[in-house]
Amino acid sequence: MIVADYLLRNLPFKALGEIEASYFFDPIGVVARNNVVEAPQFPQSRFYYYKTGAKQNDLILFIGDDQPVSKAYELASSVLDVGLKFGISHVITCAAALTRIHFTEQPRVWGVATTPEMTELLEKYDLVHRGNLQIAGLNGLLLGVSKERGVNGICLLGEVPTHASRVENPMAALAILGILTTMLGIEVDTSELAETARETREQLKQMTAMAMSEYIEHFTQPIWEQDDNGLDDDEDEEDE
Repeated sequence: MIVADYLLRNLPFKALGEIEASYFFDPIGVVARNNVVEAPQFPQSRFYYYKTGAKQNDLILFIGDDQPVSKAYELASSVLDVGLKFGISHVITCAAALTRIHFTEQPRVWGVATTPEMTELLEKYDLVHRGNLQIAGLNGLLLGVSKERGVNGICLLGEVPTHASRVENPMAALAILGILTTMLGIEVDTSELAETARETREQLKQMTAMAMSEYIEHFTQPIWEQDDNGLDDDEDEEDE
């Protein structure tokens, strides 16, 4: 989402259309404001396009606010239907790769492809090969549907520390964006995302230091608070 939103804000994308969300999502309730019930709200699933000037590099960007519980495969198929209607040649998805990397380390980008031939492209961009792995949600299903229909596809996975998986990770997004822009032959100013990544890394550093401090305080006892009886006994024995 960080990568997609950043591209949308920093390139001249235009609205293309949206998917009727009520078919794929089942609302589980409604919101009442000032005692007045509002109509059911559905996640948005929208398409945007960007004509780069080089026909082979025109882009269609799909951003979904959420993923359906029971109709994810159908939604992935519908997304690909739209792409095929406009003659797409490749599908590229982005995801997170949970690893034991420390948050101060530079994230690497893993790569998987829909065909053995496409893996040569992964080697060209020095993407990490991890062998067997599972890609959950639409990030994976879009590639699966693409493979079924004979469309080439790639997934770029940015390394994210397992211990900070619930924190948005602009560091991983920045690493993915560097590969993606090179792969697509487009230029995007990444200075804003780089600054966000620096701030996030600093916040994680402070959070980690605070958590470590609380851990030490909880499981240790200062020397000056220990019982002095043992010391007194030793002194008595020396006097004797």
